[in-house]
Amino acid sequence: MKIVKGFAGAAVVILLAGCATAGNEKLKDHTQSTISQRITEGRTTKNQVIAALGQPSVVSFTDAGNEIWTYKHARATPQAQNFIPLVGLFSSGADVKTKELVVMFKG
Repeated sequence: MKIVKGFAGAAVVILLAGCATAGNEKLKDHTQSTISQRITEGRTTKNQVIAALGQPSVVSFTDAGNEIWTYKHARATPQAQNFIPLVGLFSSGADVKTKELVVMFKG
């Protein structure tokens, strides 16, 4: 019984350790619908966007002086074959889900 518990515990640790996330954690739970409810063109201020999503991943500017904020989030989950001895040496990969939101503020 102890061996089974130990194996199950090790499996959970391996699975959790295998996932990697990067970018804005607040963005991961949002959909196009929830973003549309929080950000309205011509009405939502920079401070309101920061309150809803935090600081952007990237800030850039257009030639016309408009400010562009980019929010990014990515989650990578390794594929099962990565953990199979020998198979993982020849065939490895990850399922990656990404989200990106671009908000432009007109100057």
